[in-house]
Amino acid sequence: MTPLDELVAALAREHGPLRFDEVVALALYHRDHGFYLRGGRAGRRGDFLTSPEVGPLFGAVLARALDAWWEGVGRPDPFEVVEAGAGTGTLARSVLAARPMCRDAMRYVAVEASPALRAEHPDGVASVERLPDGPITGVVVANELLDNLPFRLLERGDRAWQEVRVAPGPSGLEEVLVPGEDAPEVDAPVGSRVALQEAAAGWLEGALGRVTRGRVVVIDYASTTAEMARRPWTDWVRTYRAHERGGHPLEDLGAQDVTCEVAVDQLAAVRPPDEDRSQAEFLRAHGLDDLVSEGRRIWEERAATGDLDAIRARSRIAEAEALTDAAGLGGFRVWEWERS
Repeated sequence: MTPLDELVAALAREHGPLRFDEVVALALYHRDHGFYLRGGRAGRRGDFLTSPEVGPLFGAVLARALDAWWEGVGRPDPFEVVEAGAGTGTLARSVLAARPMCRDAMRYVAVEASPALRAEHPDGVASVERLPDGPITGVVVANELLDNLPFRLLERGDRAWQEVRVAPGPSGLEEVLVPGEDAPEVDAPVGSRVALQEAAAGWLEGALGRVTRGRVVVIDYASTTAEMARRPWTDWVRTYRAHERGGHPLEDLGAQDVTCEVAVDQLAAVRPPDEDRSQAEFLRAHGLDDLVSEGRRIWEERAATGDLDAIRARSRIAEAEALTDAAGLGGFRVWEWERS
């Protein structure tokens, strides 16, 4: 058993079976043994790959989007760009390297809970542990953050919804069903499961409350509560480590990432998004094809020399394919909430 396995077992013996969100919070964010606090990370040398780690193209397109949003709110100075769940700062580096028009007015704030990951943030950003209090004139962006926030787990019983809790068993941690206090308004067969993403909804409400002029942008895996109920729960709750799928979410707590697809209907209950589109659509709307065409032109002109500029231009083409793949990153949803 991991130290967190033992901690959860001890807490459950003392207080009764723990809610699933309490266990996930410990597994990911415990100050000593949580996955992210002990070194779990995105990146080719990490545990999973997100869009910014594919290459700098994602950040270059986001820089164009930031320029459009800056123009849309009247070119304020300062223009705050708050990235929630910034990891090691890969996206911040790419945005700054793209030199957007708004760069002189931009104040980039990288929010990251892990001190180890904050230590790797680049120069030129404000590195903080939690969302600034506001008011914010600008953009709060969360790329693959909400899927990592703790979630409750419910199972449909014969007569009513039951809540999945966690307690020690003969061979480790095990699930325990207790009467559910909150029933989702979805039709579901007996035995089906759904996530209640109160932390994600709370994060959105907090972000919207901080932005007075601008927008909140969320990029993530997408689902709905009703879709969850129609699929095996381990399809929409996934674990990762060292770029491989991990084991059951209750195995090796703290040693693997735990993610849950984000139910847009639960976010919409806070406030319906003003824009909802795929990542591929979002990137193309903000100049992806122009950047790829430029890369193709540079490669054709400089392929014979094979210098660094030529290699970077060629990689841009491959990056675009990965970022827009409908079966992968391109199928993520991008939700935008405007504030004015």
